[in-house]
Amino acid sequence: MKRFSTFISLLLLIFNAPISKAAQPFITTNKAGDVMVLKEKSTPLSFFVSNGTDTGILRAIANLQADFEKVTGEKPAVFNQQPNSSSPLIIIGTIGTNSVIDDLIKANKIDGKLLKGKNEKFVIQNIKNPFKGVEEAIVIAGSDKRGTMYGIYELSAQIGVSPWYYWADVPVAQKENIYFIKGTYSDGEPAVKYRGIFINDEAPALSGWSKATFGGFNSKFYEKVFELLLRLKANYIWPAMWGNAFYDDDPASGPLANEMGIVIGTSHHEPMALAQTDWHRYIKKNNLPNVWDYSKNKTVLDDFWKSGIERSKNWEKVVTVGMRGDGDEAMSEGTNISLLENIVKEQRKILAQVTQKKADKTPQVWALYKEVQDYYDQGMRVPDDVILLFCDDNWGNVRKLPDLTKPLHKGGYGMYYHFDYVGGPRNSKWINISPIQRVWEQMNLSYEHGVDKIWVVNVGDLKPMEFPISFFLEMAWNPKKFNSQNLFAFTEKWAQDQFGTKHSKEIARLLNTYPKYNRRVTPEMLDSKTYSLENYNEFQTVVTDYKNLALDAYRIYNDIPAEYKDAYFQLVLYPIDACSNLYEMYFAQANNRKLASEKNTLANTFADQVKSTFARDSVLQHKYNNEISGGKWTHIMDQMRIGYKAWHDGPKNVLPEISYVSEKDQIVSNVFAEKDGYVAIEAEHFSKANNSDKIHWEVIPDFGKTKSGITTFPQNKYPGNQENVFVEYEIDFVSTGEFNVELLLAPTLNFNSNKGLRYEVSFDGEKPQLINFNGHYRGELGKWQAEHLIHSNTKHTITKKGKHVLRFRVLDPGIVLQKILINTGGLKPSYLGPPESATIPQDKL
Repeated sequence: MKRFSTFISLLLLIFNAPISKAAQPFITTNKAGDVMVLKEKSTPLSFFVSNGTDTGILRAIANLQADFEKVTGEKPAVFNQQPNSSSPLIIIGTIGTNSVIDDLIKANKIDGKLLKGKNEKFVIQNIKNPFKGVEEAIVIAGSDKRGTMYGIYELSAQIGVSPWYYWADVPVAQKENIYFIKGTYSDGEPAVKYRGIFINDEAPALSGWSKATFGGFNSKFYEKVFELLLRLKANYIWPAMWGNAFYDDDPASGPLANEMGIVIGTSHHEPMALAQTDWHRYIKKNNLPNVWDYSKNKTVLDDFWKSGIERSKNWEKVVTVGMRGDGDEAMSEGTNISLLENIVKEQRKILAQVTQKKADKTPQVWALYKEVQDYYDQGMRVPDDVILLFCDDNWGNVRKLPDLTKPLHKGGYGMYYHFDYVGGPRNSKWINISPIQRVWEQMNLSYEHGVDKIWVVNVGDLKPMEFPISFFLEMAWNPKKFNSQNLFAFTEKWAQDQFGTKHSKEIARLLNTYPKYNRRVTPEMLDSKTYSLENYNEFQTVVTDYKNLALDAYRIYNDIPAEYKDAYFQLVLYPIDACSNLYEMYFAQANNRKLASEKNTLANTFADQVKSTFARDSVLQHKYNNEISGGKWTHIMDQMRIGYKAWHDGPKNVLPEISYVSEKDQIVSNVFAEKDGYVAIEAEHFSKANNSDKIHWEVIPDFGKTKSGITTFPQNKYPGNQENVFVEYEIDFVSTGEFNVELLLAPTLNFNSNKGLRYEVSFDGEKPQLINFNGHYRGELGKWQAEHLIHSNTKHTITKKGKHVLRFRVLDPGIVLQKILINTGGLKPSYLGPPESATIPQDKL
């Protein structure tokens, strides 16, 4: 091993090659160590850019200027002539463009081998004496246009500007001093050639927002999207297509994408650089038959496809070939594979004719989506240069991968993946349901099978998929960077980049956990029947888990600085709080259904909870749409999520069905079951309440320590000797013997001239025991006040197993019963007493 290291060192010396580090942190605010001043309070920063620099790179440089201004308060100047100054200088350019970068390579200031012939690679390094009078400078050099832009945005990220500064309002921390840690840095070349997103299913949320903000899906909208993609080191997009046509909606969009270095594709069912909406506009404008069938309408379709290539011929793109049914539907049954192969052949003829180049000089992709994969499995083939785009099942599960034991397709393979989906069994459009663990596992599986030409992910409305988008695109750059053990480290780093270090571990836990919960069942699939109300306490457990997560999210929200709250609400709090609220709503509906079926008036409490949580969902939506970030995100949370009746969504959320039970309809038919040596009963769950003409029982909700309390009203009416004012409880005992009955009573004092308050307690009509539970109180400081409770105990003998009736009769007003505990041999000490015992329907006894 030592010999090998020595050999490598000698090679480096021979070739005089600097060691290029991965783009690890190269920016610091600490002047210690081997650093170079980038910005200090009294020291201006400048950029040097050659004349004739690509306009897309100049746009990125302008963004870098703005980013430095956000961070330092000062905007760097840009020079096109060689400066003569000792102030910090950043030189920016691309190899092979007759730029300053080529001059520096010739002068051996930069190692050209690091960039020559490379794809989308950048190098950032410090160099000595780049120009006369300039002692030292930092260089951002790219192997090509995108490589240079990625280097520019890497510096932006490292000085503290998140890629999500616009799309999630992540604030920029101010820094007075910034230093460059001397060295040579690069992220190498991307492992996947085309890496991007598909904006899809974009109505009503993103469409409503884009219309209100930009006037629609126009070049102003896409300028923001393209910048985000470049900051995330992506290069590819399938634009929005629900009633939209990227090139036709705004003629400036195509040139803008080409200028900014974004490769435009079209979705799996939109061939020849044309949107589905283009087709409907085309046939209407030209009064042509609307027949999306090549065997019946070849001439019209050929002319239409030709128009798409002619319009986009000067712009970088990947052309989708093949054909599906109109509107992303399957082709008609019995479709002839030879016809489909001929369609591709004719499309490639059009490509060659319009571009005046061989067809294989234009990048193409054939998407094996849904039934198209069946055609492939049945033997359909496309030319060797066409990329085969495999797909998942729309839910993140890869359907097909190359057979590594057989010859591979020379054009290579891609993967179309989903974070969002419209289709059966139910739409999934509202919120993030994709844990990065699952994304990593499936995309790593894909990459290990040679899928490295296209990675494109359906992100729906883009928001609120910020976190998984970041992961997907970072993994697309370097899949080998990730493994099963470092995914949480990525999450923590991402949280730190958005919110700083103080809460990064805890925020990472929140970001890691909520999509895991959402992957159990998507919010749109969740309803009152998903989880078991009866078995294993399942429904209560998942509701409690989500409520605890929301509580933790709120704790951080209350602690983070005010300038971070809007970003935190979007990226962390809203998805957790809104989903937790959804769980509470369906849990309440489940309880309402159960209790209403039993004619139990407690159903009404849960019905009210369904209404209140449904209303709270709208409150959270309103805050997102209209309150945070000055109302910036209007309509962005308009997506329906409650009340699905079919696989597709409706125009608005629908209140879940609930039932109310009137007092006169109430039937109490359940019996409390002894288990584990005890019976625990909440006082309000009596099976019978006996009132007199003048005195009646009432439940006081939320009274006391657990659920509620019951007492008699009016509170100044004393029962006469002949008035039987009592409640009864039915209990199924599985053991016999002498049992202790403990009543948990409110700590009411002997306000009646120290006489004390009396009750009677008995089983099955036996002679009742008369208890005065507070007559002995004389004002001493004691346990009653400390516990806010009086424990009153009696002994009773149960000689037979089975159902028995416990009666509690009051002889004075002011007695509030909260809970009953019966120790049959296994009751353990606890402060609140055990949870209420389960009940058995009468017909099961």
